[in-house]
Amino acid sequence: MTAVDPRQARSPGITYQELLDADTHPVPDVLRLEAPKYLGDEDISITRYITREWHELEKERLWSRVWQFACRTDHIPEPGDYIVYDITNQSYIVVRQPDGSIKAYPNACLHRGRKLKDYDGHCEEIRCPFHGFAWALEGELADVPAKWDFPHVEERQEQDFNLPECAVDTWAGFVFINPDKNCEPLSDFLGGIKEQFEIWNLEDRCVEAHVTKIIGANWKIAQEAFSEAYHVNATHPQILPYLADTNSQVDIWENYSRVITAGLSTSPLIWYEVSQDEMMRGMLDVRVDQDSPISIPEGASARAIASISARDRWRPMVGDRVDTMSDAEMMDSIDYTIFPNMHPWGAFNRIVYRFRPNGDDHRSSIMEVFFLSPYKGEKPKPVKRRDLTIDEPFTNATELGMLAKVFQQDVFNMARVQQGLETTRKPGITLANYQEAKVRWIHKKLGEYITSEVAPKSKGDQ
Repeated sequence: MTAVDPRQARSPGITYQELLDADTHPVPDVLRLEAPKYLGDEDISITRYITREWHELEKERLWSRVWQFACRTDHIPEPGDYIVYDITNQSYIVVRQPDGSIKAYPNACLHRGRKLKDYDGHCEEIRCPFHGFAWALEGELADVPAKWDFPHVEERQEQDFNLPECAVDTWAGFVFINPDKNCEPLSDFLGGIKEQFEIWNLEDRCVEAHVTKIIGANWKIAQEAFSEAYHVNATHPQILPYLADTNSQVDIWENYSRVITAGLSTSPLIWYEVSQDEMMRGMLDVRVDQDSPISIPEGASARAIASISARDRWRPMVGDRVDTMSDAEMMDSIDYTIFPNMHPWGAFNRIVYRFRPNGDDHRSSIMEVFFLSPYKGEKPKPVKRRDLTIDEPFTNATELGMLAKVFQQDVFNMARVQQGLETTRKPGITLANYQEAKVRWIHKKLGEYITSEVAPKSKGDQ
């Protein structure tokens, strides 16, 4: 194994930090952080994607004992509001309590095991549809029909017949659960990402879009397509003139990481000079026979001009605060990942991804896209979720705008990666040392869970 310093193994052209030096506004400290990490260069075994045995280990040692994003607090605003959160073959009820707190329970009746809730909704009690056993929202057994026939239940109530609880906590308007009640606190698990997101205040956002899509590939294949920008040149060639793909900055901490890719900065893989006007036209998807709605004055930067337009767009929602924000916050893709499967984006990008196995099938997954938007006045209720089948394109979800086309290009590869890994005679995938370090970090963390008899504890940001 070669001890490569990833800061030297980088693409020719302007670095992200050098681009920030030319920003027209002060750049926040969070974007000046650099945390490159070399994690080795060994291949990653394909068994992690294609075998049932690895999937079973993930069920036992990952999903049953890791903090995971279940919903937004806005999805359960009132006492009795609940959502059903499913992960692999497990199901949980996340319910708002009378005192405003949130609890989560395994979604199973303690009488004969029937799922207690099939859909999201509202309830005054948690009653099983099969025989009618019921629990208070707080989890205490409240009603046993024909109670005279169950004296043994009353004797065992506190030990066996109050609903068992999962660990629950919130951050930035997200509700997290951990099926392991004895896990480390969420705050310790999240580490420094809490401070990094303080200036962007994701809690004060509304769910403007929520789209799910079934993907014909393992959840890690789907997630990894959104964990590096190296694929842009082949998968999204139309955005090369205005996205600095291979000049992305990759930062690795303990339980979170990020890739920052500059907008309106040309890819180093482009072999010809791209004008500022061409950059802008490409970003706006303007045809060659159309006039651009945003003109670039002589000597001006498309990045700076587009940032002005972006500030004008957000000003009605957030006021003059936009005047203190950098061009980078207006234009760049700031894609964080919280292990194992949540991707909140920084600044006003709005995007949050979540990737999960599709039920108990290790060869398919669920990709979710949330848009979290600033708002003015009374907070809008979360929009209704749109569910796309495996055969429906992302472009059916018009609420995603131009991004739907980009997502569809990503999906085009995923099932074919799964098929290729099922076919290949090469035992592992090979990753770049720097550009795909985030993918390797995901697998490093995953390995820590799978090989450990207990859930790993956070060691602090490193």
